[in-house]
Amino acid sequence: MWLRLRRVWPLFRASGVGADPGAAMSKRKAPQESPNAGITDFLSELANYERNVSRAVHKYNAYRKAASVISKYPSKIKSGAEARKLEGVGAKIAEKIDEFLSTGKLRKLEKIRQDDTSSSINFLTRVSGIGPSAARKLVDEGIKTLEDLRKNEHKLNHHQRIGLKYFDDFEKRIPREEMLQMQEIALEEVKKLDSEYIATVCGSFRRGAESSGDMDILLTHPSFTSESTKQPKLLHQVVEQLEKIHFVTDTLSKGDTKFMGVCQLPNKEDGTNYPYRRIDIRLIPKDQYYCGVLYFTGSDLFNKNMRTHALEMGFTINEYTIRPLGVTGVAGEPLPVDSEKDIFDYIQWKYREPKERSE
Repeated sequence: MWLRLRRVWPLFRASGVGADPGAAMSKRKAPQESPNAGITDFLSELANYERNVSRAVHKYNAYRKAASVISKYPSKIKSGAEARKLEGVGAKIAEKIDEFLSTGKLRKLEKIRQDDTSSSINFLTRVSGIGPSAARKLVDEGIKTLEDLRKNEHKLNHHQRIGLKYFDDFEKRIPREEMLQMQEIALEEVKKLDSEYIATVCGSFRRGAESSGDMDILLTHPSFTSESTKQPKLLHQVVEQLEKIHFVTDTLSKGDTKFMGVCQLPNKEDGTNYPYRRIDIRLIPKDQYYCGVLYFTGSDLFNKNMRTHALEMGFTINEYTIRPLGVTGVAGEPLPVDSEKDIFDYIQWKYREPKERSE
């Protein structure tokens, strides 16, 4: 889900860490305010099962898309036929909605929940660093609970041990008020190092969400472009500064362009501690930065719709570049981009503020 060359935009990014480009690093489920919370809950549970246990990515994507669309539907859905009118809700999902509305439950889910292996795999993947394959291997070895994990820490890698250590904290959503404090600290420290740095906190937070799963920062500097050699110090000195002020507390992994770790706000006024939170920082070449900001702001549905419109207008977009398509369909050289608005202008689409990009 990080920067990999030549990767196209997927409709949904399976998270090891979160599917929405803006929430992709998170395993925490957002609080439900939709009048159809029951439906979106069971669809999300089915999606997790298909990803973690069945490893059926197409079914995972289908359930995730339907859940996302239904979560934004303004009124209470009364039948599968009504839901069927929504984009992304097929006949089979509509049947499940009818079953749920008439019985209050779903036979398939009841069966999954009674399967000890399936439920254990699903649970273990909630530990940061434990993906479906690792979870299945652990379950096959009889390791099914947090207590089991604690007794077998020697079998876990560094990331997984940190995920276990902070499991309870990582399960909690981050209130917007707390995210604003985290943003203030991180961006202030970045500017202290070098005023030419550009940093943006992306994800659902940038779209105005009331809570977030983690903190996802995109970072760039005019001296770093797609044509220049790697400059690890640009990322490393930011991380070191955040460690110096005790904002970053743990490192999960650190490369030249990607940092994954843990952060924590200073103690509250009453002396109590804030929870530990996941933080990810990506260093992106300056000429690719705003394509990255657009993509990692999301939402996934907005990205899909924008990409589709771009193709209709003769362009291809991914998180790195926007390029014109020739008559043969071959993409040309990347176009210069100095702001998100430039991308909208190229494809002749009305600019939408981040808070307007949830669909």
